[in-house]
Amino acid sequence: MADSKCAPERLELATRDKLQGRQIAEESTLSDHKQEEAFRVIDRRPFTAEGELRKEVVEEQEREAKREAAKIPAAPPEAVKAAAPAPAVETPKRAPAFENLVRMLGSNAAMVLGAYADPRTGQPAIDPEAARELIDMLDALHEKTKGNLAPEEDNLLLDLLGKLKMTYLEINQAVAAETAKAKAKARS
Repeated sequence: MADSKCAPERLELATRDKLQGRQIAEESTLSDHKQEEAFRVIDRRPFTAEGELRKEVVEEQEREAKREAAKIPAAPPEAVKAAAPAPAVETPKRAPAFENLVRMLGSNAAMVLGAYADPRTGQPAIDPEAARELIDMLDALHEKTKGNLAPEEDNLLLDLLGKLKMTYLEINQAVAAETAKAKAKARS
């Protein structure tokens, strides 16, 4: 009789021990799983927060220039004349949708750089962070489409990027000067 009373208690203890063992095993696998899901974020934007080119970008541009110079050895003029003309490479056709995309991104970047006034306030909207993101998008678009653009599209993209980058630098320098002036005034 005493054995029949102990049996339910032993069963309950055994069940409790099994559940605790499972819970510990599940917790350890969850923490291991969370560690595996970790990821890294790498900032690949060409500009620093101050609006200057990053050192890595400048170094990469110098390396590319050296590689290009090494690829094109100085050939004697006779060899150039004797070389057979290269077969004509088919130039890509213009795509109005691509040009519209570039113009739209450029207009948005110009808008956040203060080129257009906000219709509600009448004041120019200046958001350097948004401008940097839009310029980086155009830069990425240029890099990814290199060699696949019609000459007009490539010129449009390069011209727009050049103007936007110069405007961004000017705006960023003006904002930094205003901030420094405001800090100096606050200290006085």
